[in-house]
Amino acid sequence: MLEIAICDDEKKLRLDLRHVIEKELALDGVEFGLTEYESGEALLRGIRERNADIIFLDIEMGGMNGMEAARALRKNGQPAVIIFVTSYPDFVFHGYEVRALNYILKPYKEKKIKEVLRDALKELEISTEKYFTVEQKSGTLRLALGQVRYFVSEGRKIAAAAEGERISFYGKLGEVEEELPDFFVRCHNRYLVNLNYVTKLESAALYCEGEKIPVSRSCSQETAAAFARFMLK
Repeated sequence: MLEIAICDDEKKLRLDLRHVIEKELALDGVEFGLTEYESGEALLRGIRERNADIIFLDIEMGGMNGMEAARALRKNGQPAVIIFVTSYPDFVFHGYEVRALNYILKPYKEKKIKEVLRDALKELEISTEKYFTVEQKSGTLRLALGQVRYFVSEGRKIAAAAEGERISFYGKLGEVEEELPDFFVRCHNRYLVNLNYVTKLESAALYCEGEKIPVSRSCSQETAAAFARFMLK
C-alpha cells in the first residue's frame, strides 16, 4: 500500500493538500494511507513508526524547518520521494541537496498538485488506472476509464459506452465532466469522448473506434485543440 506523509504547521493547508491527493488517488484506484504531521520533529518521530513513500514537506516551519528535516531523513537513509511545499520559489534550489523530486508553491493550485503527484507515482513505478464511480440500485460500480469510449447524455440518464457493454446511470454530463481526466473531451453538449479511441476528426464529426459521433460548432475549436495536444504526447 502506498504511504503518504504531509508535513506542514498550518492545519488548513494540510487539509487542502490532503483533499486533492485523496481525490486523485481514489480516482486512480490506488490503495493508500495518509498521515499528517505539524512539524519537522513530529515527522522524524512518525517516520520511525510508519514509513512513507511520498512526503509533502513544508519548508518554512517553526522549530526544525523542512530543509533540515529533509537532511535528517536522508542522513537516516530514508528513500522516500520528497516534494517541497513553499511560498518562496527561491528555496527550491536547495532541493537538489536532498534529492527532492519537485515542489509546490503556496497558495496551492490543484492542477500542479496533480502533476507533481503523478510524477511521484511514476518515480515509484506505481500504475494509475483511473476509475469513475457509478451509483446504481444494485450497488456501487467502478468503471475503468481507460475502457470507456465515451459518455453520452440520454435525457435524465447518462450511458457509458465501454468495451462490450453500455452502462446507464442517472446524472448530469457536466458533473461527470468535472471528474474526468484530460484525455476526455466535450465534443458536443451530449458527448464526452475518450481521445484514446478517436481515429479521425472532421469539422462536424469524429470517429471513435469506427462509430461516428457529432462535433458541435461550439465545441469544434476545443475538440480540435485537445485532439492535437493528445496526438503530440
